[in-house]
Amino acid sequence: MIYSLIPTLVFGYLLGSIPFGLLLTRAAGLGDVRKIGSGNIGATNVLRTGNKGLAAATLLLDALKGTVAVLIAGHFAPDLAIWAGLGAFLGHLFPVWLGFKGGKGVATYLGVLIGLAWQVALIFAVAWLVMAFLFRYSSLAALTAAVIVPIALYVLSTPQNAALFVVMSIIVFIKHRENISRLLAGTEGKIGAKG
Repeated sequence: MIYSLIPTLVFGYLLGSIPFGLLLTRAAGLGDVRKIGSGNIGATNVLRTGNKGLAAATLLLDALKGTVAVLIAGHFAPDLAIWAGLGAFLGHLFPVWLGFKGGKGVATYLGVLIGLAWQVALIFAVAWLVMAFLFRYSSLAALTAAVIVPIALYVLSTPQNAALFVVMSIIVFIKHRENISRLLAGTEGKIGAKG
C-alpha cells in the first residue's frame, strides 16, 4: 500500500501545484497577480484585476486540479483516490514552483469534493453562494462551506471522506486566519472590490 500511496500523493501534489491564476494573469499581460490585492494566486484575487473571465477560468482550472487527480487515481486504484485529492490540495497550497507559497485552497478543495462526493459538492456550492450573496465576502462564504462539508459527508458519504475533509477544512481555516482577523475587524475586502 505504501508503495502506491507515495506516488499517488506526489502525482496529486504535482497536478495541484500548477499555479493557474499566476499563469493566466501573466499570459493576459496583467503582470504578477501576487503583487495586487491579497497577493494570493486564487480566483478571488484574480478577480481584483477586473477581469471576470480570467477569474472564472482560474476558479475552474484550480477546481479541476482536484477533480482530475481524484478521477485518474480512482480509475487505477479506487482506494487511493482520496490521497490523490489530498496531494492536489496540498500542491495548490504549497507549490514547489513558487517557494511553497500558493493559494488558500478553496477551489481545489471543491474540486476534490466533486471527484469524491459530487452531491456534497452541490451543498458546498449552495452554502457558498448563499453566504456570498448575503454578505459579499468570499472568505466568509468559503469558511461557512468548509464547516458544513465534513458534516454533510459524515451523513451522506463515507467516514474516510468525512475525516479527510475535517483535516482539509482545518487547513482552510488556518490559511484564512488573516481573513478571519479582517472579518472580525470589519476591514475584509468584498467580492469584486479592486486593490
